[in-house]
Amino acid sequence: MPQARTRQHGILLLLTLLLLTVSAGVLADGRALTFAELMQFRTLHDVAISDDGAWVAYTSRPDRGDGEAVLRATTGDTEYRIERGKDPVVAGNHAVALIEPSLEAKEKAKDKKGKEKPKTGLSVLDLGGGQEQRLECVKNFKLSDDGAWLAYQPFGEDDCERSDAGEEAEGEEAEEASEESEEAEEAAEAEEGEEAEGEEAEEAEEEEEEKEKEDEDAGMTLVLRRLFDGTEKTIEHVESYSFDEASTVLVYNVRTTTGEGNGVFVQRMGADADPETLVQDEKGRYTAMTWARDKTRLAFLGAPVDEDLKPLDATLYVWDGGEAQAVASREQAPEGFTLPSTNNLTWSRDGERLFFGFKPVDPNKEEKNDDENADDEEESFDPYDLESLVEDRDLAVWHWDDPLIQTHQEKQWKNEKNRTYGAVLHLDNNKIIALADFEARDLIVPQHGSRALVFDDTPYLKYRTWEGFFRDVYVADLQTGDRQQAAERLGGWARLSPDGGYATYFQNHHWHLYNASTGETRNLTEGMDVPFANEDHDYPSQVPGYGVADWLRDSSAVLIYDKYDVWQFPLAGGEPLRLTAGREEKRIFRLIDVEPDEEGVANGGSLLLSGYHDHEKYEGFYAGQVGKAGVRKLYEPGLYRLNFEAKAKDNDRIVFTRESYNEFPDLWTTDLSLEEPVKLSEANPQIADYAWGDVELVEWSNIDGVPMQGVLIKPGNYEPGKRYPVLVYFYRFFSQRAYQFNQPVVNHRPSFPLYASNGYAVFLPDVRFEIGRPGYSATKSLVPGVQKLVDMGIADPDAIGLHGHSWSGYQAAFVVTQTNIFKAVVSGAPVSNMTSAYSGIRWGTGLARQFQYEKTQSRLGGSLWEYPERYIENSPVFFADHIETPMLIQFGDIDEAVPWYQGIELYLACRRLEKNCIFLQYKGEPHHLKKYPNKVDYSIKMKEFFDHHLKGEPAPPWMTEGEPYQGED
Repeated sequence: MPQARTRQHGILLLLTLLLLTVSAGVLADGRALTFAELMQFRTLHDVAISDDGAWVAYTSRPDRGDGEAVLRATTGDTEYRIERGKDPVVAGNHAVALIEPSLEAKEKAKDKKGKEKPKTGLSVLDLGGGQEQRLECVKNFKLSDDGAWLAYQPFGEDDCERSDAGEEAEGEEAEEASEESEEAEEAAEAEEGEEAEGEEAEEAEEEEEEKEKEDEDAGMTLVLRRLFDGTEKTIEHVESYSFDEASTVLVYNVRTTTGEGNGVFVQRMGADADPETLVQDEKGRYTAMTWARDKTRLAFLGAPVDEDLKPLDATLYVWDGGEAQAVASREQAPEGFTLPSTNNLTWSRDGERLFFGFKPVDPNKEEKNDDENADDEEESFDPYDLESLVEDRDLAVWHWDDPLIQTHQEKQWKNEKNRTYGAVLHLDNNKIIALADFEARDLIVPQHGSRALVFDDTPYLKYRTWEGFFRDVYVADLQTGDRQQAAERLGGWARLSPDGGYATYFQNHHWHLYNASTGETRNLTEGMDVPFANEDHDYPSQVPGYGVADWLRDSSAVLIYDKYDVWQFPLAGGEPLRLTAGREEKRIFRLIDVEPDEEGVANGGSLLLSGYHDHEKYEGFYAGQVGKAGVRKLYEPGLYRLNFEAKAKDNDRIVFTRESYNEFPDLWTTDLSLEEPVKLSEANPQIADYAWGDVELVEWSNIDGVPMQGVLIKPGNYEPGKRYPVLVYFYRFFSQRAYQFNQPVVNHRPSFPLYASNGYAVFLPDVRFEIGRPGYSATKSLVPGVQKLVDMGIADPDAIGLHGHSWSGYQAAFVVTQTNIFKAVVSGAPVSNMTSAYSGIRWGTGLARQFQYEKTQSRLGGSLWEYPERYIENSPVFFADHIETPMLIQFGDIDEAVPWYQGIELYLACRRLEKNCIFLQYKGEPHHLKKYPNKVDYSIKMKEFFDHHLKGEPAPPWMTEGEPYQGED
């Protein structure tokens, strides 16, 4: 069973290790970190706290290897670890987690063609005494909220053999955070997405494929177990299932290959009675089972299936403890619409309104059904029937006036095919109101209130190609469906007050308030001497605001951010109140949502705030109050960044992380007073063994005299007065990373502590951009920053390297056309020719690339025909003859963000000019490398490249001789 470990035992063990380290001379000097050791560092994921605040659950996993689920008491010293556990769930006195196959088993399965991959298992842990039961071959599970009942589905006998349910397993004795994105702006600009670490992306795709296959199959066996005595009940052919919030019933739907027995059923907890039938139909397909909050009230959809087992028009049911009632069908839909079984059901917070969607009738499908009912007549074969011949064509017609280009249509097809138009069912009178239609098609479901927001982007779809995303905003009455336009051509989104009476949005540098009762709009921030538009926005697009912090729950005021502060704006009029005082000391205050299930904050209620010092880069937690100016410091431990993780549902117990460059973001707990926080985890104590390095902020001015900041990571075992090789890594703003821990993973980025422990200084400079000259903007920011390190006596001027990926990959490639200060450059996935990239396609989204160059990240400010010189002057390929820096280019040849032929253009230009250039093409890889062997290979090659050019180490054969093509396996 998992072993409990006392805190005293952990401290004693750590002290012993430290003494051994000191005696070996390691603590004093530290050793260099290797890639193999880097892979063994752990990150924490899926952090959750139990409702009563007694337990924190999380997954701890290395970059490569087997992870574990951890259950840690928030008071006392008890801790349990579940070998290979993931996604742990805690309820009552039990914790349950899936058990992943070992890395060894997964790797060996890859080599066995035609063999089934290893399956997940299940761990059931009694938190009272630490007894664990491990079940083999379990696909999924759900734990009731009271922790008394477990429902799980084992894989079928054909997939694997199950072990006895009572098998005991010994746990180990106790001893990504997700990887940071390049920039949050990338998501908005569709420049880069978050990449999955390890093989998660591949596994997600495989799971999706499996799910699609299962859509055609029958349900699986469901086992319902009462945990206090282990008694079980087995139910066959269950497709989906869930407990109600009160843990009084389990609802499930049955799906068989023949249709016999299909239906929705309820099993009452604590009773030995047979399940109750809510609805049953031999040819029925039942989907979207959705519980209301705080009620045993269920909504679901049922639909007959056709001969191909595809669902037809659906019926919406509501069950409230008695008989299931059919409340909506095609008969209640607007003319030309129907009720589909692929639908999103959402309850209002009070469970008195149910939101769902109608769908336009497909005339082709209707016509096909009519044809199928007609008598089949055998047609004669005519080899010259042109109409029949062209039916087999494979063609896409790109029309100049299409709202969306063909590639974007293709990417959006699944969403559009399943698009529904929002409606609401009022349970008090069973009235159904359609809220969205072809003119306003996107509904944001309100938790409370009498109105909803509806958005219409159809007038602006064509502008996505070259300008971006826009939408009109409407406020719809939930009782009548009537709507009024609140805003036009909005680049962002609007927010509705809890009572539905007001909507606020940002446009033309100001916040606006729309009064739904009067139809009037008021400018909230006009005439104020504080800017609410983003002060660091350096794009040729509309300037955004900093966002809405929250509404007051009684809809009397809205809380809005400027760069530094939180402002309270009364909706009825009057002067706004600045709740915080951050601007004077450059401290950015932001509201922490400690009650995510509640809408709005109480009038006069307390606020938990993060306070980030924009100049010094450290962070603290502060207390504020609605309606009262001023804040009170709660917890500010020094040069650290903090991140709020979760609050217990039933009390004030919270979990947060604390981190710095050389302190891993371990978990801490306390209550909302933030007094005497206690550290709960120690994920990577081995950090003390390595020459990790340390950080300091560096300041300089760019060529235009604009003040700049950056982070200098000094080498481990730094000796004052000694000059070091420097690796420069950048994107846009990076100085905020001064006190952020660099996640220990192997990927397309250089690992800062690995380089620092191997004798490099690492420099993370900020870059500020000028519209029309993004390439030169990088040069005039970077070069003075590097010169600052030389002047400080840190940098060896003959050993400075530059690395960038994607947007900074472009910048890196461009900068070395203008300066020889860098002695080696690695450019990952760069755009090299803006004239050819401008009219390319972003294959991941299907969007054209034009908007990116005109309005967003590339910052050129206009089209290729308006400013041809800008496109040429900012393209590295046109100045490749100026490059004197050895260059390593990296691309995946199915890059979904930057066309990989951009790398080919730069490589061929350098090759033609006989420049020192090597191009790494990783086959079958996207914008960020996903396959672990490729990530390791690139990381090694990157370091070998820098080691040779900056430290004079021997060049490996791939650098001196290349690797000739050897044919496909």
